[in-house]
Amino acid sequence: MSLSQRLELFDQESESDSAARKLRTDSPILNELVKVLTPCPDGLRRWSVMRAIRKEREKTGRDIPQKFEDEVERTFRRFCAAADPAKTGPNDGGEALFYRPREKAGEVWAIIPGRAEAQHEILSGG
Repeated sequence: MSLSQRLELFDQESESDSAARKLRTDSPILNELVKVLTPCPDGLRRWSVMRAIRKEREKTGRDIPQKFEDEVERTFRRFCAAADPAKTGPNDGGEALFYRPREKAGEVWAIIPGRAEAQHEILSGG
């Protein structure tokens, strides 16, 4: 499933209130993940990603929901090439934004080089 197809699913799901809430939280979180991971081509530990997003939200006065880490992790997995297909649907990595570097010990998250620009173009409509 391509990135644009997954983003279309967000639009289709928005017919229900819960899906609309999910769309509103996933899109900003997706952008935050891209912003945090882009400067770190080797990736960051999950804990560091959460800390960076939380710090930026505190700095800008944005809300940090009670289930913040769950929402960030769900968004990462949804757009991750290494995601479990049973949990997120088939993803061959062709349009994934993120991956888990196998050569790194622990839970490290990384962005696939060059994919951030494509994601930005899709979300901005151009």
